[in-house]
Amino acid sequence: MAVFSSDAADFQRVGISGIDGRPTSPSPSGREGPFPHMRAQSGIIAENRCTGHREAQMKVLMINHFPLEGSGSGTYTKNLAMQLAKQGHEVCVILPENTADFPRYESMRLHPVYFTNTDAPELEAVEGALPFNFPCFTTHPVSTVSFGDLTDDQMAAYLGAFKEAIDEEIRAFQPDVVHGQHVWALPSLAVGCGVPLVLTAHGTDLMGYDKWPGMRHFSETALTGAAAVICISADNEQLVRTLFPSHADKIVRMRNGYNPDIFHPQALDRAEVLARHGIDCAGRDVILFAGKMARFKGVDVLLEAAAIYEPRLGNAITVLAGDGEERANLEAMAAELGLSRVMFIGNVAQDELAKLYCIADIDLVPSRREPFGLVAVEAMGCGTPVVATNQGGLPDFVDDSVGALANPEDAADLARSIEDTLGRALADPSWREKIAAYAEANYSQAAIIHELEELYRRVTT
Repeated sequence: MAVFSSDAADFQRVGISGIDGRPTSPSPSGREGPFPHMRAQSGIIAENRCTGHREAQMKVLMINHFPLEGSGSGTYTKNLAMQLAKQGHEVCVILPENTADFPRYESMRLHPVYFTNTDAPELEAVEGALPFNFPCFTTHPVSTVSFGDLTDDQMAAYLGAFKEAIDEEIRAFQPDVVHGQHVWALPSLAVGCGVPLVLTAHGTDLMGYDKWPGMRHFSETALTGAAAVICISADNEQLVRTLFPSHADKIVRMRNGYNPDIFHPQALDRAEVLARHGIDCAGRDVILFAGKMARFKGVDVLLEAAAIYEPRLGNAITVLAGDGEERANLEAMAAELGLSRVMFIGNVAQDELAKLYCIADIDLVPSRREPFGLVAVEAMGCGTPVVATNQGGLPDFVDDSVGALANPEDAADLARSIEDTLGRALADPSWREKIAAYAEANYSQAAIIHELEELYRRVTT
């Protein structure tokens, strides 16, 4: 079992960055909160430059079920932590890792709980790591283990390791608020710690609630102990209200946000970007999908649509970036359909993904049900038109001003939407500028972080 100490040397030994918990360049929040009577939670005060109101800067402990790279909730957590740090707050993130060689960020303190990547025995295990991989709701690029796969002993070890990490950071970091990602197991461990708890429902946790009835007590415990639960879309909110009606009064709708420091328009050489992935584009139009290759992402429907549009769009190639449990089946399906211009390139890092968005003509999000659809707003941040399904959280922000909506599970409708949107994008290059401006104004983390700050202040007052 991984053991963590508040001693700085021990944190350095396990690779924790930002040991003193402070961002390198703190800045005032720049906006007055709605609670002028609030106390100074951590003894750090910043003056609002617009109003002169003095606001308390907070210590925020975030808990995530997944690493900060490779999943939507990980990206969400990383983006929030970075933006909170820019506002002058201190952030610590407790998260699973199965390698000591994971990304560090100067703006936040990281507390990893180590696991063993049993799918990659060639990798050197971290000393003291749990002897199994971290569990997922579906899959993760570096773990195919699900919560349902864990034995009773493994679940006990999993919970024990995170409980130890949480208790350690409650003592050492002394947070003003705990922000638990997912209405699930790990935030339930923070209930009763004496610090207000905020949850974010990401959607896959609600899938887990449906899939594993024996684990529903985690969700109930977390919600009972939470001061608020953030829902990231109208659809996400309706699911939470339906599943947990007795906690409906705790719901706060708050849209998701992307990192504009990474996802923004860039003038790039399309051939050069695609050549890095072994693709000779030769002046082709580019249709892009980026995401997890799990059933709910609807990539099989996309391939059926490609079988319709590929003969009609003779100059187009379809690039699929991502990995997951369904990849081998999807590659076999593409071969059976005779798709000669569909390329699978595997997982890519965030910086490279932004470049792919920038050189793509359109981006596809064909999900059967997407709780929010962060990949869509990231693509829009790069100016790329989006074709998405009219389901889940996507209709909250995708319409004909930024792309098109297609019926879920309808390959013919998806193909029509792709053909129409690609034609529009090629005919009007200035459309990209409008899409990027809309995304930055409404869905960048900088545009929405004050809503989260105000929520934190409300629950800590």
